[in-house]
Amino acid sequence: MKLPMVKMKSRPPVLANLMCAAVLMVAPVGTAYAQGASSPNAPAEIKIMANEAFANSWQTQLVPEFNKRFPNVKVVIDGVPYAELLPKMMLDAVNADPEYDILVIDDPWVPQLAAIGALADLKSKDIAAITSPDYDWSDFNTAPLAAGEWKGKQYAVPVRSNMLLMFYNRTLYKKAGVPEPTPNLTWDEFFKQAKTLVQDTNGDGKEDAWAVDTYFVRDSLTPTIWQAILNSNGGKLLDETGAPAFNNEAGAKALDMHKDLAKYGPPGVIGHGYSEALQAFRQAKVAVMFNWGSVYKATAIDANTTTLKEEEVGIQVMPVGSARAGTHRGIWNAGISSKTDNLQASWTFLQWLSSKEGEKVNASLLGSFPARKSTLGSKPEEKWLEPVYRTLQQSYELAAEGEMWRIRSPKSNAAQQILADEVARAIAGQVSTKEALQAAATKIKSTLK
Repeated sequence: MKLPMVKMKSRPPVLANLMCAAVLMVAPVGTAYAQGASSPNAPAEIKIMANEAFANSWQTQLVPEFNKRFPNVKVVIDGVPYAELLPKMMLDAVNADPEYDILVIDDPWVPQLAAIGALADLKSKDIAAITSPDYDWSDFNTAPLAAGEWKGKQYAVPVRSNMLLMFYNRTLYKKAGVPEPTPNLTWDEFFKQAKTLVQDTNGDGKEDAWAVDTYFVRDSLTPTIWQAILNSNGGKLLDETGAPAFNNEAGAKALDMHKDLAKYGPPGVIGHGYSEALQAFRQAKVAVMFNWGSVYKATAIDANTTTLKEEEVGIQVMPVGSARAGTHRGIWNAGISSKTDNLQASWTFLQWLSSKEGEKVNASLLGSFPARKSTLGSKPEEKWLEPVYRTLQQSYELAAEGEMWRIRSPKSNAAQQILADEVARAIAGQVSTKEALQAAATKIKSTLK
């Protein structure tokens, strides 16, 4: 039995809850996900706002898979450029009649959207009542699930997980006579090997391959490299009181190490960020790339985007500091608008997408990374995912242990921009490491008040 879910924009919230309760009282028990998402006579339509980088692939590949299970729910996904995404979400959220039912949110944005009341608590009584018995919250790894939490409430679920990882080119390591890195490789060992990994591969007497490429340019994600090094040495951005805790010897050492990476990078590396590092690695110009794990498929598998072969590319956590190996969390979460009139259909879609079934479909079709322990512990349909899954599970555990993520605050974006500005100034040599960290700590302390 499928019950109608009609979108009625003028329905008051109290009446909506009563109607939802009425549906649940007569609905048969045991159907997976939200009960009665729609009926042939009254199909539901949900609108989703997402990053344009993956919105189209979701629309063309994931939605048809979802509709095999739930054909009566029409899903429309609007892609928005990353730089415009959060402002547009904020504007839509404050409208009395928001356009979007689901928001796909970057890791540090959840507190900001939750603070203005934009998101529904996914563990509230109303939503718990329409949650499938098979939807196992405890199966999620702690680190990715925590990205959707704020002040004890679960406002979003992980739908496209990501971690900062180490990619390495086996061919360049072999040519340099350097042993392949392992998860036990330390930062000190890496820097010693980096000198040898800068090499002349064709014998013409000129260096044509370098050791490393990553983020150096003024970009909001550049500080994640420095922070991964800091975390691996046991440091944190903030202390227990919420005050900056990085303006010290540990913070300075980590930033100096980030700066030192550029000594072993290709010409012009100081101006490199995500795209430039990716291009250099895909063209076999660098032996190591510290970048987001989600680029693995397009870097090691897809002949349309890379010159490398699968057997040439290794992946693991970043090198080990004095406390642990390094990584950094970057999770795309999805939450439901607190004002949606399509709660049931929206939760149906999100449950499917973040379920064991949905994660496997997403990984197989798009190479997206799962967040569930059961998915990562299973044998993936695509063989190339096996080493990725092992590395992801390790990185999730490290991230949870070392709190390896960006500042969690409604003002996280502003704080991250301060870090981006000051870290970039230090890397470019415009100010000393000490001056950069002092300025960042002072500004962030004021911003977070």
